[in-house]
Amino acid sequence: MTRLLFVHAHPDDETLWNGVTIAHHALAGDDVHVATCTLGEEGEVIPPELEHLEGSEDLADVRRAELSGALQVLGATGHLLGFRDSGMVGSPAAADPRALVNNLAAATAALRELIDELQPDVLVTYEQYGGYGHPDHIATHRATVAAAGQLPVWQTVVPKSWAQQDREWVANHPLEPGLSPVPVDAPWDPSVVPDDTVTHRVVDEAAGGVRAKALTHHRTQVVVHDGYFALSNNVAKRLGDREAFVS
Repeated sequence: MTRLLFVHAHPDDETLWNGVTIAHHALAGDDVHVATCTLGEEGEVIPPELEHLEGSEDLADVRRAELSGALQVLGATGHLLGFRDSGMVGSPAAADPRALVNNLAAATAALRELIDELQPDVLVTYEQYGGYGHPDHIATHRATVAAAGQLPVWQTVVPKSWAQQDREWVANHPLEPGLSPVPVDAPWDPSVVPDDTVTHRVVDEAAGGVRAKALTHHRTQVVVHDGYFALSNNVAKRLGDREAFVS
């Protein structure tokens, strides 16, 4: 049995970035754990009936419950590190002394303590740019790498061929009104890498189905449709059954 520790910044990141891999290993009988650095207090809220939560500290409790539901579906054990969401680049939330970006040493120490307790075989997190540059994702990557010691760290990436296929799939798929695809010629996020640099791939249709079900628990942040999902920016992205890593 393999023990894996996934380290993420906010509730929903575990499912969006690594839901297939988490479910894949859980279905295989491995011991899967997810550490979440913050409770996503700065997240935008999608459902109109929950709009009052946006900008409120009450959002943390709701997102904690969403995370718990998603992890139960994925088959993973959750661990909360207790830091605060720093917000997107330029957000005033980054000035909060509780913000993750102001607590890199403390986050590293908390992860080391968790690693000592769990004794995982592998750590999984973002690549150095946090996927798309979110300050908390970058801080999470740095804390994880600093805490890893001799443990292997799988950094989540997307092979360019997969990224191209996914964009084309969404562009040719009927979308719900109000949603739009990413333009086929838009710049790639830093997490999109040449195929030949990828060291690990997980492709699992059953795990993809589990991931889709888990994602529905994050209803303040994500709307799940047939084969795709959208965040508060109303940009449709493919809901796939494959994930990739470099180590």
